[in-house]
Amino acid sequence: MPKAEQTNLKEKVRRLPRKPGVYLMKDRLGQTLYVGKAKDLKKRVSTYFQASRKLLVAQPKVRAMIDLIHDFELIIVNSEAEALLLEGQLIKKYKPRYNTDFTDDKRFLLVRVDLREALPRFRLTRNRTDSKSRYYGPFAHSTQLRQTLNALRKKFGILLSDASPRQLDTDQWRLYDDARAEIFQHPNELSKAEYLERVEAACDFLDGKTKEWLTELKEQMLHAAANREYEKAAQLRDRVHALKQTSARTRKFERALHDPTPKQEILQQLQKDLALPTIPQHMECFDISHISGSFCVASMVCFNQGKPNRKQYRRFKIKSFIGNDDFRAMEEVVGRRYRRLFEEHKAFPDLVVIDGGAGQVTAALKAFLGQGLEPPTLIGLAKKNETIIFSDGREPLNLSHHDPGLRMLQHIRDEAHRFANSFNAELRSQKLRESILEDFKGLGSDKRLRLLKRFGSIEKLRKASAADITQVEGIGPKTAERLVEFLQAT
Repeated sequence: MPKAEQTNLKEKVRRLPRKPGVYLMKDRLGQTLYVGKAKDLKKRVSTYFQASRKLLVAQPKVRAMIDLIHDFELIIVNSEAEALLLEGQLIKKYKPRYNTDFTDDKRFLLVRVDLREALPRFRLTRNRTDSKSRYYGPFAHSTQLRQTLNALRKKFGILLSDASPRQLDTDQWRLYDDARAEIFQHPNELSKAEYLERVEAACDFLDGKTKEWLTELKEQMLHAAANREYEKAAQLRDRVHALKQTSARTRKFERALHDPTPKQEILQQLQKDLALPTIPQHMECFDISHISGSFCVASMVCFNQGKPNRKQYRRFKIKSFIGNDDFRAMEEVVGRRYRRLFEEHKAFPDLVVIDGGAGQVTAALKAFLGQGLEPPTLIGLAKKNETIIFSDGREPLNLSHHDPGLRMLQHIRDEAHRFANSFNAELRSQKLRESILEDFKGLGSDKRLRLLKRFGSIEKLRKASAADITQVEGIGPKTAERLVEFLQAT
């Protein structure tokens, strides 16, 4: 390396921050030679340019790389764990010839929850194999992740990959037939809807909602220490540490590192891919969810500037028919959404995405044309091959799976799918809870409806006194007292 270049690099090193991050070593052509992470960027990068460095490096390959370094770039992050995750993403993106780690996903684990299972289990995987499952991660600390999953099982009563639940009747399941039924200290026999509530609670944790649980564990740890239960306190301390390691910014990492390209660049790429008249700053996506035609619902999610705008998410119950017809359901909800926007003089989105193929896209287009509305650009994303279907007669399009525009479409599609499924599960769970009243003798359908309208849910009705219940028309004191006893016993 010429002396002038070496001097410039050393001056650049002197200005480096003492912060965690990732560095990219470049050759004269700007190609990335090597990607590395550091807890202290200044300390780590400076070692490459020390006079004695070559004497200390034993590997010929590393010595050869140092001779080729012409410049370097930095990405500053907030923690060493984040640097590890970003390092892996950039190595996969640039494939530097001097990196030997991260050529596969062996350093990263995901938690997969397959919502198609009768009782979804929480499994570890290294690859996203389908769009029907929920994925959480990637996680940098595999040991702590396994500890956390075991803690999740004890906390929420969920199933891991080692479980083989057994169906007892139409809607009753037994989770374990061995000592684990007692060890995990949760009801071992339950309905599918009750188990799905556990799944949602555990998924909330993996989404980052851990503050309350960590507070609870810390209180238990301090209480154990105060009572001189030092072994228990140490176990709780380790669990707190594992939870912190696992949950710390994990979902934020996944969203940010899924594609390190800035959002506006991705949207510009998407505009180019789809030949859109404008950059799709405002996108909306629809999905339909049902179980064999029952509890048919739909979701609409909204992305602004490439990011979810959850305040604009919408959920729909299908009103025009009962049964299993995805096309009719799609036509109904798309029509309801944009008729309302038109009547309120609000702008349509730049891009409408439909979770589905040609049939769903045609149904959505029909919703616009049937009401005399000019549709915005309307596409479908068919899951099997991630084929993009256009509503304007263009040939279907298959983008590279590495295309950042396609990844953006997959993100909004998966979010719509998740939102629709959660609404469906919520309705099924609510219906099952409300059906408890059908087992109480002396209540007709009208009185059941009045009770639910008055109290809002079975949970709130359980907390009501007999006097409160008698405020409902048609419910006398004796019936109210019997109902209180019945609800406390069920």
